[in-house]
Amino acid sequence: MNPTTPKTAYTNTSWATRMAASVLPNYPSSKWQWHYEHGLFVKALAGIGAATGDECFEHFVHSWVNHFVTAQGDIRGYSVSELNLDQINSGKLLFPLYRRTGDERYAKALQLLYSQLQQQPRTKSGGFWHKKIYPFQMWLDGLYMASPFYAEYALTFNELELLEDVAHQFKLIEQHTRDPQTGLLYHAWDESKAQKWANPDTGCSPHFWGRAMGWYAMALVDVLDILPAAHADRPALVQILTRLASALLQVQDPITGLWYQIVDLPHHPGNYRETSVSSMLTYAFARGARKGYLPGDFQFAAQRAYRGLLENMVKVDARGTLTLEGTCSVGGLGGSPYRDGSFEYYVGEPIAANDFKGVGSFILAALEMEPGETKDVS
Repeated sequence: MNPTTPKTAYTNTSWATRMAASVLPNYPSSKWQWHYEHGLFVKALAGIGAATGDECFEHFVHSWVNHFVTAQGDIRGYSVSELNLDQINSGKLLFPLYRRTGDERYAKALQLLYSQLQQQPRTKSGGFWHKKIYPFQMWLDGLYMASPFYAEYALTFNELELLEDVAHQFKLIEQHTRDPQTGLLYHAWDESKAQKWANPDTGCSPHFWGRAMGWYAMALVDVLDILPAAHADRPALVQILTRLASALLQVQDPITGLWYQIVDLPHHPGNYRETSVSSMLTYAFARGARKGYLPGDFQFAAQRAYRGLLENMVKVDARGTLTLEGTCSVGGLGGSPYRDGSFEYYVGEPIAANDFKGVGSFILAALEMEPGETKDVS
């Protein structure tokens, strides 16, 4: 069977499986990339395979990984010297394959990725720069890209002392990006305060971008899944997740249950309800409540958001094929042309359909929300 046509494609009523089956036919191997959003999508497919027992998904994930990982444990399309945290994300897919097969090439690839974290430049207080090309900057996005990988690497290779550094990354960026009035987190922090987008007093970027907090919330939940129950930093990470989730609850759209591109300015012209942040927070709230990291009431907020996604962002054509609408295609700071972090910048970026940042997080959310679907996978 072709791995892009799972046997459960349209016979399974799962929204997760239906979304995957709708998107996969447009994802031939010629489009595969070792890239963070591809890694998110393929990780979501692995979750479907575990939940449904459909081996086609497992075979697809295995084929995708083997497309990049060579017999020597190198990774095609990846360069350590780029020192880009985004490029760590896809490495999460290697852990279950290594555990199942014991194939040393996966261990070598994992160690290659870890070698980047060993070299990654840091702020004076020990926070990873988001990329070498963005000096002295920590972005919320980077916590999702690297921290769950870092934590699972520590457990897999019995280097438990690394877990303190994993926790430090979360605590440090919250310390510098948290707004004391709202509890929301700014997208990024420039320790040097040199960037044009940086507040001259705090070093923070100027707005509360939804997807950045979505990445961070998912990262917290995923790391708490990995962190040993007795670890000294576990209570601090639970408190950070609870603080952020409580703040985000205050800006959830009362009509649809979704979140806006800039979460605290719903009525500003040009702002819109955005799919990826809404999916990410559905996942983080639902999984956080199910695992006991968040109070049970957050499950209700997740249900409202999930219903809002199905009613407003998922379109079904006459053949039953799904399209996921309303995902911001990109969001960043600095670079060339320069991204100034203004409201106009964030709402002016293109809005895409079936963008992997939306599709991947939607599938993860659906797996949490659909009874009988969720299985804990790592």
